[in-house]
Amino acid sequence: MKRRAMFAVTGTTLLMSTGCGLFGSSSSPATVTITPANGAADSRPDQPIVVKAAKGRLRDVTVRAVGGQVGGTFDKGHLQWTSAGTLKPATKYTVTATAKNSSGRTTTANSAFQTLTPKRTFGIADITPMPGETVGVGMPLIVKFSDPVYNKANVERALRVTSSKSAEGAWRWYGDQEAVYRTKDYWQPHQTVTFTARLTGVRGAKDTYGTKDYSRAFTIGASHISTVDVKAHRMTVTVDGRTAETAPISAGKGGARKYTTTNGVHAVMGKQSPVTMTSGWMGVTDKSDANYYSLTVYQAVQISSSGEYVHSAPWSTGSQGRENVSHGCVNAPPSFAKWFYGLSNRGDIVKVTGTDRELEPDNGYGYWQLSWADWRKGSALH
Repeated sequence: MKRRAMFAVTGTTLLMSTGCGLFGSSSSPATVTITPANGAADSRPDQPIVVKAAKGRLRDVTVRAVGGQVGGTFDKGHLQWTSAGTLKPATKYTVTATAKNSSGRTTTANSAFQTLTPKRTFGIADITPMPGETVGVGMPLIVKFSDPVYNKANVERALRVTSSKSAEGAWRWYGDQEAVYRTKDYWQPHQTVTFTARLTGVRGAKDTYGTKDYSRAFTIGASHISTVDVKAHRMTVTVDGRTAETAPISAGKGGARKYTTTNGVHAVMGKQSPVTMTSGWMGVTDKSDANYYSLTVYQAVQISSSGEYVHSAPWSTGSQGRENVSHGCVNAPPSFAKWFYGLSNRGDIVKVTGTDRELEPDNGYGYWQLSWADWRKGSALH
C-alpha cells in the first residue's frame, strides 16, 4: 500500500508546461503541496499522505514503495487527495502529483520521504479458532496480542470479520491484550468466516506500531444446540433445528455453590478423552479426606473454565434421569456420551436451565450471557 508525504512546491521545483509554451498563459500556475514534506525521515505511518492543489485541480497522484502502490481518494472538487489505510514503518515512499490550472497549464510535483522506525512493535500472539477449523454457531473469535494495546480504537478499526452469510457482530476488550468478537445472534450454519488484521503501520501504544498483517479463515459447521434441563434430568440435542438425540443425565448435586452446575448459555471449549478429574480444584488433595476423589472420565466435552464437562459416567447410570449427584458436571450414559463427543465442535451451544448459579460471562466461552447492548459496551468504537 502507499502512504503520504508533505511537500510545498515552489517555482524552482515544478515542471510547468502548456500547449502554447512555458509562459504562454497569463493565469497563475497551480501549486501542489504534499504532506509529509519532501526529505522527511521520521514520518508516522499511521498518518495519511495528503496532497493538495491551489489555483487548480489535481489530475493524478501516484505513491510508490517497495511492494507496490498506495491507493487513495480525491475529494469532490479534486482539490485534495488522501491516502487510504496506514503506511509501512521504516519504508521509503515516493509521491508524484500533477495539477492543472484553469488555462490547462500542468504542474508536476515529486516528493520522497521515509516512515519512522518504531521503538517497539506489536502483533498477534494467538488467534482462535485454528485455520480451517470447523466450529459451532456460538464460536467466538478470540485475538490475543503480543503486547499491551492502549490505542484500542486504532487497533479495533484494523480488525475485519467477514462471513459468506451476513451477520452483525462486535468486538469486546478483555484487558489490554485480548479482544473477542461475537455476533449479535448465533452464526448461520454452513458457511465460511474470514478474519483479517491490517496492523501494519497501526499505532497500538506510544512509540509502538504493527509491522505485519494477519488473516484467518474457518468454517461454521452444522448448528448443534443442546439443552440440559437440570430439574427434569434430561439433555436434548438438536442438529440444524431438528431433535437428533435425547438422554437422561445427572447434573451437579447442589447444596453448595461449588457443586452446582452453572446456569445459562455455554459454548463448547474443547473435548478430550480421557480426562483425570480430581478434587484438587476445591483444595482437597489428601486421600484420607472424605471429599477426595480422582476419576478418569471418557468422552469429556468441556463447557466452562471452572471444570464443567458433559462426559460419560457409567458409575451413575442409576441416578441419570432421576437425581443430580455430580460435583457440577453433566453425567451422561456411555452410549450417548460417545455419540455427543463425536458430534461436538468448539463453539457448539449447550444451554443449562434449572439452577441458581449463573454462568459468569468470562467463564470459558460464557460471552452469550451478556445482552447485545452490554456486549457492545466493551468495544472501543461503540
